[in-house]
Amino acid sequence: MKILELRFKNLNSLYGEWFIDFSNPEYTSNGLFALTGPTGSGKSTILDAICLALYGETPRLGRITKSSNEIMSRQTGECYAEVMFESQAGRFRCHFSQHRARKKAEADLQSPRHEIAEGHENGKVIESQLRRVATVIEEKTGMDFERFTRSILLAQ
Repeated sequence: MKILELRFKNLNSLYGEWFIDFSNPEYTSNGLFALTGPTGSGKSTILDAICLALYGETPRLGRITKSSNEIMSRQTGECYAEVMFESQAGRFRCHFSQHRARKKAEADLQSPRHEIAEGHENGKVIESQLRRVATVIEEKTGMDFERFTRSILLAQ
């Protein structure tokens, strides 16, 4: 499995929208790169965003539900994480999002949305049923959440 792109919005201390293109030569030329920075700069949030987009949960916070979302930035009304990846099964886009009622920071959380689609522009949605997406991810990557966090996300 190779992660190609990451997009996210309003996760932890990283307010606003963010985009990382892991296919950029700055990341691919040496084959190795490190996420570095001071405490609170968002290093773990980048790893959380990848897990959230793929599996709807993170190693630090667990599953994100209608009643519990500790990853959404404070005083915001919506968040999302999206990852484009490639595996032996092809190229795919996974998207996880959640918002508060009327996207108001003080409103109630709404049910999260999670989907996997084909990886090209306007790719066909393969699965969008919240409980089934992780199963399809496992089929496409060969890794469930536990195996992914052990294999891909090295201890910090």
